[in-house]
Amino acid sequence: MNEIRDILIGIDFGKSLSQLCYYDRKAKEPASLPVKLDTSQYEFPTCVCRAAGKEVWYFGIEAVYHAKEQGGILVEDLYDICNDTKTVQVGGEEMNPWELMGIFLNQILKALGVVEPVKHTKCLVITVQRLTGVMVEHLRKACEEVGLARDRYILQDYSESFYYYAMCQKAEYWSRGVGWYAFDKDKVSFRRLSMTGNTKPVLVTLEKPVSKELTEDPQMRDKEFSRFIQDTLGRGMYSSILITGKGFHQEWASNSITALCRHQRKVFYGNNLFAKGACYTAKEKLEDRELRRYLYLSDALVKYNIGMDMMIMGSPAYYSIIQAGKNWYECRSEFDLILDDTNQLTFHISHMQSSERQKVSMSLPGLVPRPNRTTRLRVCLECQTETTCKITVKDMGFGEMYPSSKKIWTETIQV
Repeated sequence: MNEIRDILIGIDFGKSLSQLCYYDRKAKEPASLPVKLDTSQYEFPTCVCRAAGKEVWYFGIEAVYHAKEQGGILVEDLYDICNDTKTVQVGGEEMNPWELMGIFLNQILKALGVVEPVKHTKCLVITVQRLTGVMVEHLRKACEEVGLARDRYILQDYSESFYYYAMCQKAEYWSRGVGWYAFDKDKVSFRRLSMTGNTKPVLVTLEKPVSKELTEDPQMRDKEFSRFIQDTLGRGMYSSILITGKGFHQEWASNSITALCRHQRKVFYGNNLFAKGACYTAKEKLEDRELRRYLYLSDALVKYNIGMDMMIMGSPAYYSIIQAGKNWYECRSEFDLILDDTNQLTFHISHMQSSERQKVSMSLPGLVPRPNRTTRLRVCLECQTETTCKITVKDMGFGEMYPSSKKIWTETIQV
C-alpha cells in the first residue's frame, strides 16, 4: 500500500464476501487490497472469529482458519446480524451487532499495514446492497467504536457507489448514459444511468431495474443474454456498460460481448466496482468536488426541506433544518431555541421542486409553565427514511432559576 496518511478507504460490506480498497494517489485511482500477497484475490468472508480462551479476534480468511483449525468461535452472517436488533451469543457472552461490526472494521483497517490506521484515515466509506435504519444505526456505532467521528465516515448503498464509479471515469465514458448489468447467479438485471441536462443542478437518475432469468447451458446462456442486451439497450445511446456480480464469464459470453461493445461502448467488468465506487465517493466529496453540478436522485434521497420561522438576532428569519438533496441517513440537525409566547413548535415543509409550504405543528403536553422566554428547548430532527423524520424535543430549563424538567417529546412526521 502506497498511502500512509490522509487515507481514503472504501469497504464493500457484502452479505457473504467483503472487499477493501484505498485511493492510490500516485496512480490517481482506487486500488484493491488483496487478501493474500501477490494475488488478485480481493474478496474475504464477512465474518469474525474470537480465539479460543483469548480476547484475540480475526476476520475473513484468518477467521475461518482459526475457527476450523484452532477451535476459535466463528461469527458468520455478520451482514444479517447488523440488519437486526438482537444480540449475539459469542462463547457465552452477549454481544451487540455494532460491537461485532466494530471488531470487523478494526481488523480490516489493521490489514492496511499502516501504523495507527484510524488516526491516518481521512475518510472511510462503507457501501452495502441496501441501507436500513437498523443497519445505519449499527454501522454508525461501529465507526464511533473504532474512533471515527461522524465527519470521517460515509455510508451508502450499491446504487450510489455505482453512480460515483461511473461519474468519476472520463467524461466520454458517461456523457451519453451508462448501462448497468447486475448478475446474481442465474438472474441478471439492467438499469440505465441517465441525466437531464436542462436543469441546474443536472439531475442524474438510475432507472428501475428490468430482470431476466438465464439458463445454465453456456450456449443458451449466451444467446439469452445477447437477446436481453438487444432488448434493453435498443437504440439508446450509451457511452459505457458496467457489469457486476457473480454469473457473468467471458468464456460463454462471446456473442454477448460483441453486442455489448457495439457503437464503441466502453465495457467495465469486475467484482470490485462497489468498493472502488466507495473510494471515489471519498475522493469526490472530500477533495475534488467536480460533481457539484450534478445531483444524483437516489432512492434514498430526501426530496423535501424542513425549517422554522424564528427571530434570529432580533429579526424574523427562516431557519433551515433539513435540506433536500441529501440521503436520509445523512440528514440530522440539532439546535436550541427559546419559546416566545407559545407552547408548541411549528415546522414548514416544502418539496425540493416547489415553493409551496406545508405547516406541521407539534404540541408539547406537560410543558412546565414558566414566564415568557424562559423555556429553552433542544430540538433534534433526524430522518429515518426518505419520507419520514423523527423529531425529539428536550426541556433544557433556563439556568439555575428554572431547572430542566427532563421532559422529552418525540414525534415522527410522514412527508
